[in-house]
Amino acid sequence: MTTTRLDSWLSEHHAEFTAIRRDIHAHPELGLEEHRTAALVAGKLREWGIAVTEGVGGTGVVGVIQGKRPGQGAIGLRADMDALALVEETGLPYASQNQGKMHACGHDGHTTMLLGAARYLAEHPDFSGAVNLIFQPAEEGRGGAVAMLEDGLFERFPCDAIYGLHNSPGMASGTFGTCVGPMLAAADSWQVVFRGVGGHGGSQAHLSTDITYAQAHFVLGLQGIVGRNVPSLDTAVISVGYIHGGSTEASNVIPAELAIGGTARTYAPEIRDLIERRIAEIATATAQAWGCTAEASYRRGPSALLNKAEQVEVAVAAASASVGAQHVNGKIRPGTGGEDFAEMMKIKPGAFMRIGNGVKEDGSFNGLHTPLFDFNDAIIPDGIRYWVNIVNEELGQDLRAVAA
Repeated sequence: MTTTRLDSWLSEHHAEFTAIRRDIHAHPELGLEEHRTAALVAGKLREWGIAVTEGVGGTGVVGVIQGKRPGQGAIGLRADMDALALVEETGLPYASQNQGKMHACGHDGHTTMLLGAARYLAEHPDFSGAVNLIFQPAEEGRGGAVAMLEDGLFERFPCDAIYGLHNSPGMASGTFGTCVGPMLAAADSWQVVFRGVGGHGGSQAHLSTDITYAQAHFVLGLQGIVGRNVPSLDTAVISVGYIHGGSTEASNVIPAELAIGGTARTYAPEIRDLIERRIAEIATATAQAWGCTAEASYRRGPSALLNKAEQVEVAVAAASASVGAQHVNGKIRPGTGGEDFAEMMKIKPGAFMRIGNGVKEDGSFNGLHTPLFDFNDAIIPDGIRYWVNIVNEELGQDLRAVAA
């Protein structure tokens, strides 16, 4: 098997990038608080001779590499930097040193893989046009993509197309997957506050307007939205995430106020609108039926992520060049997870790709957003290869040179 220049480079630098990833893992920061991580990213990019702009959208960093060949094309490669508010339980030597914060979604690995590609491309700028390296803050619900857009991301760093990459536990390492069209869902949150007349639950329950009755019927009605209002061939999920009311210290008291909330996931904009409207309608109707009131609120999060066919073709070709076509699935089943890279893709055509994070020998794995998750350092070279091959496909980099 022929060893390419990139293969040799990755073998030489894998340990270095593993150390960077573990350093980021040990110092997790929440969205729009990624000051240390952003400084690390900016420092590394400058060390490698890359033009850097800091503070884009708050704590975002953008690096720009100009190719040495003639051409005006420009693409964006995006990685997210933030962590989650979660207590790590891995017991690893490089476990989180910031109590209550953890890289439980692999953004430490995403940042590292793009840093690796940045260094290689800076050392071997055998392409035309420009590569914009977008290190985004606050993917986990704090609006980092929108913040960067509102700060003029694409006006300041023009892109003809953009690409994103996310690790997937349960997918074998050495594999990639994507699809054309909807790949991830719009991720919204909702809340309903029921208010009524509380009372003594033992001797005077009949004098209260029992909001727990209204809440119980409301929860049942929620699933009727999916079952009877959403067309059978459309996708929608409504889940309850919390119910807060009353006190564990006063079980004989019927509460006067109760809050219930959760998440809603959709692909189609009209289904998103329908769910927002129906949640409010059902809350109001059930409250009226039991003599109380309801106040509904709905907060829209990231939009549905829609991959464009042209960019998926590029992404599949890049992944195939990285690990072999037999290890790339260009028609994976869409999921209802959320991803705010979708907000960037509403403006620029792009493709989002999954990279397998691996499976244990017994078939088990630690999922994303769990206290035991850890990014698989063995896949760092494949991620770097993928990014470099995206540049090869889009801007014509030559990776065929064989190492001496």
